Amino acid sequence: MAPVKQAYRESFSLIERLHRQFLDVLRAELDRMGIDDINNVQSLILFNIGKDELTVGELTARGYYLGTNVTYNLKKLVEHGYVDQVRSPRDRRSVRVNLSTKGLDLVTKLHTVFERHSAALEKVLSADELRKINESLKKLERFWSNTHAFGAPATEKAA
Repeated sequence: MAPVKQAYRESFSLIERLHRQFLDVLRAELDRMGIDDINNVQSLILFNIGKDELTVGELTARGYYLGTNVTYNLKKLVEHGYVDQVRSPRDRRSVRVNLSTKGLDLVTKLHTVFERHSAALEKVLSADELRKINESLKKLERFWSNTHAFGAPATEKAA
């Protein structure tokens, strides 16, 4: 098997496993905090909303969630008091969401968790190593985005 083909297969398998492991880490952190009324994906949605006020479409674009999952998860977050919904006065079909006090409190706790993770990660990876990993992941993201948008992979190297 060609070296790039083998590395590519390893990359997409690793990305999938890393995502699942990250969600498992988030679930464990929520359990430690005694939070059992939302799941790990919903906590990530809260984190991505932050202090902003967004539409479902904006949230989907920002977080790369599937639209139906965002709608379902936002419904649950509203039911449990983490998110407030506001109908647009101009377009009654459009709903904007922002975090409630409960949602903001959880996001503050998540920031603390991620700070703790970052401090522990410094013992394993340097900031420069992480930047290089992120640059490579962004190139892969652009490759996939172009492949999806244009139907065929780009043949020239991404800058």
